[in-house]
Amino acid sequence: MAIDLIIRGAQVVTPGGVAEQDLYIDGGKFVDASSAAKQTIDANGLTAFPGLIDSHVHFNEPGRTDWEGIATGSAALAAGGGTCFFDMPLNSSPPTLDGASFDLKLAAARASAVTDFALWGGLTPGNLDKLEELAGRGVIGFKAFMCSSGINDFERADDLTLLRGMEIASRLGLPVAVHAENDELTSRLTHQSREAGHRHVADYLATRPIVAELDAIKRAITFAQDTGCSLHIVHISSAKGSAEMFEGKHLWRKDLRGPVDVTGETCPHYLTLADTDMIEMGAPAKCSPPLRSTEEIEALWAQLLAGGIDFVASDHSPAPESMKKSDDFFKVWGGISGVQSTLAILLSRVPKLPRELIGQLIATNVASRYRLPGKGRIAPGYDADLSLVDEQAIFTLTREQLLDRHKHSPYVGRTFQGQVKRTIVRGTTVFADEQIVSPPIGQLVRPEVA
Repeated sequence: MAIDLIIRGAQVVTPGGVAEQDLYIDGGKFVDASSAAKQTIDANGLTAFPGLIDSHVHFNEPGRTDWEGIATGSAALAAGGGTCFFDMPLNSSPPTLDGASFDLKLAAARASAVTDFALWGGLTPGNLDKLEELAGRGVIGFKAFMCSSGINDFERADDLTLLRGMEIASRLGLPVAVHAENDELTSRLTHQSREAGHRHVADYLATRPIVAELDAIKRAITFAQDTGCSLHIVHISSAKGSAEMFEGKHLWRKDLRGPVDVTGETCPHYLTLADTDMIEMGAPAKCSPPLRSTEEIEALWAQLLAGGIDFVASDHSPAPESMKKSDDFFKVWGGISGVQSTLAILLSRVPKLPRELIGQLIATNVASRYRLPGKGRIAPGYDADLSLVDEQAIFTLTREQLLDRHKHSPYVGRTFQGQVKRTIVRGTTVFADEQIVSPPIGQLVRPEVA
């Protein structure tokens, strides 16, 4: 009997390297060789990457769909070679803090996502008694802010809340992801700056120093060491932060049963854009932690190449045009829209990155860290998630090519090498010919029970 699909002649990226081979897909999964198929795709001259898994996006649905929405967010992800996203508990309204809010977001994702998805739950002072409820629903883990989140309905986790939340998460076998910036430093520096009448980009940069990131990472690791909780540091912006996280891997838990389970991600903007770009671009390049110096960018690349960073995620965090305009830069909504560009940025690095390393940074390591069965690899038995990329194609990103809602990407006008030609989710082509070609087919991905 004929299988569903054969992809002929692709250069296939696996953890072991890159080699030309045919790919066989049936029932949404990669299968062993077959002689006949209902459909054949000629992929000669193209590279097959495992589908990008973006573990950190803010699609803001339900409640703030005008900020992005799952339909447009997942479309942009697919256009960039993505096949699965993890949506953060904020800035949707209500935030994902209990079973009822999880159910609302799940319904929205099932109705609109063209890719698969997982959902984060929140960890705040008011919902510690709801973490078990969220775990039962299938959250991928719990997200906490160690500083102000910038939004009133998602409170920061003070030290006691974070410690207690980690104790619960450890018992539930789920990771806690933290936005690691020291709240006292960032809030007091911000207050002093605003009291002095400062309103400009450089003033904002001065209120989020690297030391605030380092201190928060150290405290989070100490709490993980005490509780045995799995810890993930999101959007590491500095090489020093990465080094601090990596050092944590060599510490032993209080119970002496093993080392601290800590991982970390960085974002494409920290590998590409400098603080001078934020000063020049303004609102499209505002983020927290902020962009760093060009020297810090090179040092962060060195950490990534040395294995000091586990994977790369976009932290796509859009907002309407009205929230990105103000004479007071402190009032501009902070968040970079980049969900469509992660793979292109990694492919365009000079000198070129090993393709197997890119595959690990965008897919394999993510799936492994979050215990996603059948995701993250091009291999028999795994979900047939992949992108076909023309690595020779050179293109300059335009607003018209972007599929997210507001198209505020700071990468518009930049030239990249390596263009996604087709994205396939569980054997179904969802993106081809620069457009979405599939109805919503996204399914909830749950972590495997530890």
